[in-house]
Amino acid sequence: MNAHSTTPPVSAALSAKARVAGYDWNHLGEELDSFGCAVMEKLLSPEECRQIAGFYPEEQHFRSHIHMARHGFGKGEYRYFKYPLPELIGALRTALYPDLSGVANAWNERMGMDERYPAGHADFLKQCHDAGQTRPTPLLLQYVPGDFNCLHQDLYGDLAFPIQVAILLSEPGEDFTGGEFVLTEQRPRMQSRAEVVPLHQGDAVAFAVHNRPVQGAKGNYRVNLRHGVSRVRSGMRHTAGIIFHDAR
Repeated sequence: MNAHSTTPPVSAALSAKARVAGYDWNHLGEELDSFGCAVMEKLLSPEECRQIAGFYPEEQHFRSHIHMARHGFGKGEYRYFKYPLPELIGALRTALYPDLSGVANAWNERMGMDERYPAGHADFLKQCHDAGQTRPTPLLLQYVPGDFNCLHQDLYGDLAFPIQVAILLSEPGEDFTGGEFVLTEQRPRMQSRAEVVPLHQGDAVAFAVHNRPVQGAKGNYRVNLRHGVSRVRSGMRHTAGIIFHDAR
């Protein structure tokens, strides 16, 4: 595999495809439609979580290191992986995309948006790269006591996939306390709605990054979403973020 390959090895790809196929995607799609998020329990094993979290201090895996406080993003830090991605991260990115692209296309149709996403992730990445968005976006986040992530949206360029996946790599109550995943939804002419998503180690949450459709009395309307992490009270919290578009 060359240094810039976006294709995961066959063994990792088969493993990721099998575990993703084991979920009830009709149910997950309904959860995304109803609440803007859906939980995939035990996507990763505790050992896999520890392995991925263990990459954090190893510089060779990453293209950049962000301290949130310097940019007003919150308090904490994260690192963007570089290509080639770690095998399991790359394989999950490829395996999760097709089902999520079906949800994304249905959303765009309901919202009256013309953009449609191709069925395969490699084809979508080609669109990103042709548009000058060539930098990988999967990332690893690290929080210690007092750290938090402000409500935000991960867009990164003209081409932005509307659903993202975050995988909790640490065990709440054992490795850390606090640090809940939070999603807010700003509805037209209504007060915002908050969703706090309980996760255990290895659980993943798929969630709307920017907009999603909601059925109203007069048809579909768009709601605006942001996501973040509440203050970590104790310990250390690691999360892997799988973003499906690449960045400029």
